[in-house]
Amino acid sequence: MLSNTMGHFMGRGAMIPRKLKPFLCRMLSGYKPKNDVRDSYRILELEEGCSPDDVRNSYRNLAKKYHPDSSSGMADPKAFIKVEEAYRVVLSDLAAKQKSEPAEEEEEKLKHKSLQHRHYLSFEGVGIGTPSQREKQYMQFRVDRATEQVLQYRQQRLESRYAGSELSVAQDVRQSKKVKITQAVERLVEDLIQESMAKGDFDNLRGKGKPLRKFSDSPHIDPMTHNLNRILIDNGYQPEWIVLQKEIRQTIERLRQGVLASRRKLGQPMTPPEQKQWGRVCEQFAEDIRKLNKRVDDFNLVVPILSRQMVHFSTDREILRARKAYEAVLQKVSDSDTEGSEEEKGRRFGWKSSLLKWLKLTPK
Repeated sequence: MLSNTMGHFMGRGAMIPRKLKPFLCRMLSGYKPKNDVRDSYRILELEEGCSPDDVRNSYRNLAKKYHPDSSSGMADPKAFIKVEEAYRVVLSDLAAKQKSEPAEEEEEKLKHKSLQHRHYLSFEGVGIGTPSQREKQYMQFRVDRATEQVLQYRQQRLESRYAGSELSVAQDVRQSKKVKITQAVERLVEDLIQESMAKGDFDNLRGKGKPLRKFSDSPHIDPMTHNLNRILIDNGYQPEWIVLQKEIRQTIERLRQGVLASRRKLGQPMTPPEQKQWGRVCEQFAEDIRKLNKRVDDFNLVVPILSRQMVHFSTDREILRARKAYEAVLQKVSDSDTEGSEEEKGRRFGWKSSLLKWLKLTPK
């Protein structure tokens, strides 16, 4: 009957104080301390006749040592349960000896104080008292901290807004001064133009009485674009893709002339050292062509007309072209030598032919 009644109350945990729940559980389970008084003193490392303060200090130290929630390396739940049982047995023994207060009041008085080993385990170290009391204090601490942060944020926002308003006012003042100066300059220029027109300074201008040619002949170009293009062209501006195209053409022409000059310096046919030198020249030429092809890629990315895009230069084709050019030069040199030898022969034997002609024409 008692267990059913207590089970009913335990099911409605909100009606039972938190401090009475451990006692009710022990009453229902028929709890009885397993250790006698001497073993309890031995577990607490005390002697009989000690004061309640010594008991509490010893229990506090052992709880910090064996409690499973502590950071101690000797935490042991079973040892902590034994310490707690011994602590309660010793308290009951001291209460029976003193007979100053009932055992229940003494135990309730001792339980009212919070266990010190709990203070550093949660709630950021805020508050004192039982866990529930410390939780309430911690919640109030969080509320106060959030309030301070909100007030600080609002203060910073107001300060930034005030500084921004001052800056905007200064900018408005500078802008108004700039507008006034511009208007004054425009009025001054207009007055000078009117004065010059009154004096007749504009009567002898070239093209007077003729319409101004403002726009180009193409109707598809708006006047603003035409004027901008005309200004850029008059000042020597060139688009990026045109500059890149010119650089690529100049570079490939310089490379071709360089490899042809290097081939001319070597003999025909080439000796083994000259072949090694020609191989180094070809390697350097291939590296230059690779760099030039990167410039070609950059050109293809910026060129506005698809038909103007360029293809990569081939190292093998350029070397073959240099060889053909070298062979053509050799052929031209040989032809010139042949013509020179024939002219020399003609100059050498020309006087004989002229003498024979003179003899034939001379009358006998």
